[in-house]
This record gives sequence, structure tokens and C-alpha cells, in this order.
Amino acid sequence: IAGAAAAAFAMSDRRLKTDIELIGKSPSGINIYNFKYLNSDDAYQGVMAQEVPSASILIDGNYYVDYSKVDVEFKKLN
Repeated sequence: IAGAAAAAFAMSDRRLKTDIELIGKSPSGINIYNFKYLNSDDAYQGVMAQEVPSASILIDGNYYVDYSKVDVEFKKLN
């Protein structure tokens, strides 16, 4: 993914995350999580790609989410 398109996509494959904590649901019912990526101490908030297949794409064996298609904001927490 390159350029402007990359901004809408985030690596959201459950297999690449740790310390996963369900914190709530979006207005449309999508689960919202706090998590860290493997080998990182940074915390993020977002979704699991496997739970939103209509907004996910498989790239090089990992799932990414197009956050413009869900009512959850992907954000860094620290």
C-alpha cells in the first residue's frame, strides 16, 4: 500500500497483536480493542481485521483494515 491509500489502512491482523483488551463496541456493534503490536511497547486502539471482513484486505499474508469503512477510529494511545 502506498501514498494516500495507505492512510486509510492499518495492519489489524489479530495474529500480530498482544495484550488485547476488549473495551467496548462502536455504534454499529463492532468490537473496539486496546492492544499492542508484537515486539512493540506502543499501545493502540482499533479493531481486529478478522471481525470486520467487509472492511479487510489480505496483503502478504496479513490482514489490514480500511478504517474508512468502519465506525471505529484507529489511534495510538501513548
